[in-house]
Parts: sequence; C-alpha cells; structure tokens
Amino acid sequence: MTELHLYLPGILLAYAALLVGLISPGPAFMALMGVSLGEGRRAGRYFALGIGSGSFCIGAITLSGLSALLVAYADAMFAIRIAGGCYLLWMAFKALRSAFRPAPADARAENSPLRAPGHYFSRGLALHLTNPKAILTWIAIISIGLQPGAPLWVGLIIVAGCGAISTVIHLFYATAFSTRPVIAVYRRMARWINGFLGVFFAAIGVKLLFSR
Repeated sequence: MTELHLYLPGILLAYAALLVGLISPGPAFMALMGVSLGEGRRAGRYFALGIGSGSFCIGAITLSGLSALLVAYADAMFAIRIAGGCYLLWMAFKALRSAFRPAPADARAENSPLRAPGHYFSRGLALHLTNPKAILTWIAIISIGLQPGAPLWVGLIIVAGCGAISTVIHLFYATAFSTRPVIAVYRRMARWINGFLGVFFAAIGVKLLFSR
C-alpha cells in the first residue's frame, strides 16, 4: 500500500470514467426512475441496491479476467445480449401497460413497497447483470485504472470504490425521484412518463436483440 501514490492517478481516472457513465441516462437509470416514481422511495432504494450489487459482481468478474472470455467468445456476449434484450422488452411491456392505467391517487414517497424487498432487489440485479453496456463499461474502467504489472490490491480498490460509487449514486437517484414534488409531477404526467419509458426500453431491447 506504500505504492498507492504510483497508482492513484489511474484509480481516480477509473472513478471519473464511472461517474461519466452514471450521469448518462441508460437502462438502469430509467428503470430506477420508473420504480421510484411509481412505487415509492423504499422500492427504489431496494432496486438501487440491486443495481449496486450487480456493479460489484461485474467488477469482480472483470478483474478476475473472465471478461476476456466474454470478449473472445462471441456466443457468450450473444447470450447476454439476448437475455438483456428480452428483459428490457418485458419492462417495456409493463411500462406501456401502466401508461394506459390511471396514476395512483396517493403519493408513495414514504409508503411501504408494493412488493417484497427481494423483488425489487432482484430486478435491479438482473437488469445490471444482463446489460452488455455495463459489462463493456467495466472492461474499460479496469483497462483505464489497472496499469500493467499493478498489484491485485489496486484492482480491488477500483472495484470496491466504483461499486460503492455506483450504489450511492443510484440510492441518491431513488431518493430524488421519490420526493413529493417529483411525485406530484408524476401524478399529472404518469401516462406520458410510462409511455416514454416503454418506448425507451423497447428501443434499447430491440437494439440489443438485433445488434451484431
């Protein structure tokens, strides 16, 4: 650990690369927004914890070198794209179905989740683990931050730090999208928001299914 100053620039650059990715709206961000707005803060937080756990898992897999196998073997990435595309299409169906239902009469900012915590956690985890963009982002992060010949602890710091940042940022999003002013807007625009989410998920899902 006395050599930390040698690897610190790469570690910080990896963190910066992750933050840029988190700021850009993607499937995880949009799904978390939908859950937090429609089903409340606690549901959103469980969903965010699932996303964060998925980030830790992908980071650990990438660090272990298994990501090289995913890149080398097209069948593995193809399977991930199919799974991710189908999952996003399922989410598109649910969002579009909600778009034709009236918005809930009560704000759920502080209410209990509609379903068990494990339901939201597993949804967030499944979404992140089947997102090829997340996998490729982690490959880039490790490539940026882990210099050739760097000790294992450098990679562990990158994975732990990036995983923690991802979890905290998504928890922040879950809280922000479940505040009463935001929910008041959602109640007025629920159909438009769910319709937009449905179209977004459908477009990304189809793109994954037919990408080469």
